[in-house]
Amino acid sequence: MLIPKQAVLAAVTLCAGIAFAIQVPTSDQISLSTGNDRSDVLSGFTGVGNEPRAYRPDTSSLDFVYHNHDDMTRYLRATTARYPNLTALYSIGKSVQGRELWVMVVSASPYEHMLGKPDVKYIGNIHGNEAVGRELLLHMIQYLITSYTTDPYIKWLLDNTRIHILPSLNPDGYAASKEGTCDGGQGRYNSRGFDLNRNFPDYFKQNNKRSQPETEAVKEWINKIQFVLSGSLHGGALVASYPYDNTPNAMFNSYVSAPSLTPDDDVFKHLSLTYANNHAKMSRGVACKSASPSFENGITNGAAWYPLTGGMQDYNYIWHGCMEVTLEVSCCKFPPAYELRKYWDDNQLSMIKFLAEAHRGVQGFVMDPNGGPIERAQLKIKGRDVGFSTTKYGEFWRILMPGVYKLEVFADGFVPRDVDFMVVEQHPTLLNVTMQPSKRNDGPYYRPVQQPAQSQYRPQIAAPGLPGSGGINSGSPADEGILSTLSNGFNSLVNNIFG
Repeated sequence: MLIPKQAVLAAVTLCAGIAFAIQVPTSDQISLSTGNDRSDVLSGFTGVGNEPRAYRPDTSSLDFVYHNHDDMTRYLRATTARYPNLTALYSIGKSVQGRELWVMVVSASPYEHMLGKPDVKYIGNIHGNEAVGRELLLHMIQYLITSYTTDPYIKWLLDNTRIHILPSLNPDGYAASKEGTCDGGQGRYNSRGFDLNRNFPDYFKQNNKRSQPETEAVKEWINKIQFVLSGSLHGGALVASYPYDNTPNAMFNSYVSAPSLTPDDDVFKHLSLTYANNHAKMSRGVACKSASPSFENGITNGAAWYPLTGGMQDYNYIWHGCMEVTLEVSCCKFPPAYELRKYWDDNQLSMIKFLAEAHRGVQGFVMDPNGGPIERAQLKIKGRDVGFSTTKYGEFWRILMPGVYKLEVFADGFVPRDVDFMVVEQHPTLLNVTMQPSKRNDGPYYRPVQQPAQSQYRPQIAAPGLPGSGGINSGSPADEGILSTLSNGFNSLVNNIFG
């Protein structure tokens, strides 16, 4: 692989904040020079009469049954041995009981990052008893690798994206769960009794829960790889739930609540609708049970549904600039295996089209005057105070809806830059930014105060016991007192009911 500076020089034209467009290929021409628009490539994933293409699994290697950890491991190893040019298998760590947390990369470049191409991910089974997502992700792997040579849309997706799939984040909980159990909490938690989706650092409220090995593995993983888009598959409802999951006003953070909206609310709603509208049933917004809530268009703001502290999707977004949506894909948490084919048919199109949204918005490189990449430059869209940063190759991506925007760029030792650009519906905008070294009279170089390595721009909050200047976990647990104890107890009940 080329060294970073040479790679950037080979891949981009040096410019000082000039925006231009990359066209998304049609299903008939896999090329970045096509003149057709985004709708053509999306339509490439439909069959006769715009009906989704039927998927016929290779039953000799993967059938619609539940796979325990050993079965899943054997399947993943056999798959990467059979498709070495499209897959790579790695582990991000181990569960409390020592089970590997396997990740399968599916891409035309499975072992190396593709310069200028985004990394995306799916995570399943964070709650061990929510088992449908685990199997959907195994079939997703199977579908992608077997369709690469026959489906131009899948070929385009794998040629331009690195897809990381973690089928089970909580294999210990899965091992304690029971098929046919639609409700309840048996197997939900890891083997130490911790809810992994309440175990991440939280911006709105101090999270005092002891960090678990599975959580630490995810945090290290997304610190190493600059993920652009993510979906977390759950069960127990049928809805796409988007950030924020928590709210600064959640004293009793469990009951009906007002929405807690991000600066990128338009994007998160679009991502959620992309999944719901391509799902066979989700967009109808029908409640799973008479006593369960219904969701308009099949989507909801997480905090409006029920607020929670320590969720993974808020952590992805605030700490790392990765847009993650929680995808509740089954009313029954662990349905009988004979229903799995139905769930795959319902979710197949949604899972593919959701990942393609990583190619919406703006992308580009931040470089010095010599064309060298600037790593860890801090970026944000003006008016959207949750930021993101560049990779070691100077790359960045941001999913945005059509409109006119201003990109603000800051880097240690360089003059800050503001660059205007436009995003259109049909294709992403390529924006390359060249930064100039900053000098002043009383010293050779002026170096602005550098952001901490993983600190992003964060929304300013003014709430009792919360950091007023964007600090992390700086609230005092003593400020919460008995009210926090009561609300946390009620939360446990809500979590077991809704997922």
